[in-house]
Amino acid sequence: MDNKEKNFASAIIYVHNAENRIEEFLKAIIDFMEDNFEHSEIICVNDCSDDRSVDIIKKCSDSVTGTSVSVINMSHFHGLELAMDAGMDLSIGDFVFEFDNTVLDFEQGMIMEVYRRSLQGFDIVSASPNRKAKLSSRLFYKVFDRFSDTTYQMTTESFRVLSRRVINRISSMNKTIPYRKAVYANCGLKTDNIKYFPKVFSAETSDKREKKYRSGLAADALILFTDLGYSFAKSMTALMMLMSVFMVLYAIVIFATGHPVEGWTTTILFLAVAFFGLFGILTIIIKYLQLIVNLVFKRKHYNFESIEKLTK
Repeated sequence: MDNKEKNFASAIIYVHNAENRIEEFLKAIIDFMEDNFEHSEIICVNDCSDDRSVDIIKKCSDSVTGTSVSVINMSHFHGLELAMDAGMDLSIGDFVFEFDNTVLDFEQGMIMEVYRRSLQGFDIVSASPNRKAKLSSRLFYKVFDRFSDTTYQMTTESFRVLSRRVINRISSMNKTIPYRKAVYANCGLKTDNIKYFPKVFSAETSDKREKKYRSGLAADALILFTDLGYSFAKSMTALMMLMSVFMVLYAIVIFATGHPVEGWTTTILFLAVAFFGLFGILTIIIKYLQLIVNLVFKRKHYNFESIEKLTK
């Protein structure tokens, strides 16, 4: 291609036990970067794979001529978010492509379409398959959208491109990225999503570690980025307060019309008022914790074993 893009492009690929898919996927990304960009890099983040994924990556890198390929070997299984965070810190591109898996269900032209869209003033552009998502994913995104204040509609994404402005803004927040899509949606910059019709492909497989990690990530994301916990606390507080009021009225009625055991009315009244106040205080505490979480996340705690520069 004669008219290659002048912008430096980085591609970060998450790899975990992907020996059956990584060769085809990586070759497609190498071809795309070499055909479309004068200067580019590919960073494969090996999240403690115990198959031949890294060997295949090294084999594919032998044929590289116009881009550079690096492998970050995580010291233990970190999960998608921290592993991609490590790749992001190493990247130097003006635009950074994030590939969260190695399922090649899109044409190379879709990657360029996403990039072209980003040049039209969108700092974050993602690509999503135009098919029905899994039930668990649909439920998660529905709950997330219901209890979050962002206007961005969360959905399953295959890959995305970020401008350097996005990366700089997120880095300036001085916090890790526990769930990237939520942070991107709340960073204040323009976002867009492009749908594509997926090709026939073999479904992505996940091992027990990945499934456990994703379940935990979904719970963490709902707690950190939505009002679900606070809404639940308010509902429970309202319910307990109503029950407390009912118990107070019940105790007064029994005292006035019946013959309660000595001390029974006082005890019931005390417990009702105590529970009323207790749940009110807990709601306030939960609100303060939510504010703290919104302001400060944990410091970075990923670590990698080595970085291998496979091409010059």
